[in-house]
Amino acid sequence: MIERPRILIVAATFYRDIADSLIAGAKAAMPDCDVELIEVPGAFEIPAAISMADRSDMPFDGYVALGCVIRGETSHYDYVCGESARGLMDLSLAGIPIGYGILTVENREQAEVRAGKKNKGKDAAEACLAMLALSRRYEVPA
Repeated sequence: MIERPRILIVAATFYRDIADSLIAGAKAAMPDCDVELIEVPGAFEIPAAISMADRSDMPFDGYVALGCVIRGETSHYDYVCGESARGLMDLSLAGIPIGYGILTVENREQAEVRAGKKNKGKDAAEACLAMLALSRRYEVPA
């Protein structure tokens, strides 16, 4: 029998209310997992936090990356979105099961719909579990 997966949710809290909705959706989608949560300031910090946790002496079986980036008046949005996505993809390609739940939206209203009604936190948790199952199928070492 496979033990309960240990999943780490890494949530960027720059938009606290959006993060809380994403976290609730993710946790609800993983009732058969041991879930821990850490918070980071923004989406840019999520890949580093996952990398640190995975390199620790107690890595998790999978990770859920949650956050929100809302377009502003400068190019900062593009850098944060691109670099956080690239960092998570690099970790994924290294065999780390990750569910991607960073909202990249034009305005707060879009974020609220995706964090609530569309339940993107749930979608990210389900993606993490699917990738974890795939890594176990192919016996990818943790």
